[in-house]
Amino acid sequence: MRGLVLIALLLAMPVGASADPAPGVLGRWMTPGRDGVFQIGRCGAMLCGWLVGMRYHGSMPLDVYHRPQCGLMLLSGFRPGDEDGRWHGSILDPDSGRSYQATIWSAAPDVLKLRGYLLLPILGQTQEWHRYGGAIGPACRLPQ
Repeated sequence: MRGLVLIALLLAMPVGASADPAPGVLGRWMTPGRDGVFQIGRCGAMLCGWLVGMRYHGSMPLDVYHRPQCGLMLLSGFRPGDEDGRWHGSILDPDSGRSYQATIWSAAPDVLKLRGYLLLPILGQTQEWHRYGGAIGPACRLPQ
């Protein structure tokens, strides 16, 4: 009987409907200063983001713990919120080691908004990131 109910529900879904609420925020995103690219993907039921591309000269930049920043998970624990399409988690500042609460959402096709804040969203700042389709060289180096 439960199988019939499941089939009926699946048939009632509109064509092209997705059970995944995250597709708009998944992928590679260029930061506003055009100096970093993040890969946002799934971490189980949550979303996470890794620094996968950077503009830098000389040796690889290190975080506060002297680890290479390339590949660091700086966005973590993002879960869907009550608002449609918004995900809430935390963002790590690699230079200070401090974590801040954050919200991400896709404001338009190929546009991601990230709001980092301390305690309350009103005490924060919103950035606009754009989808990145370019190349990333060895050691996370972005082309000049």
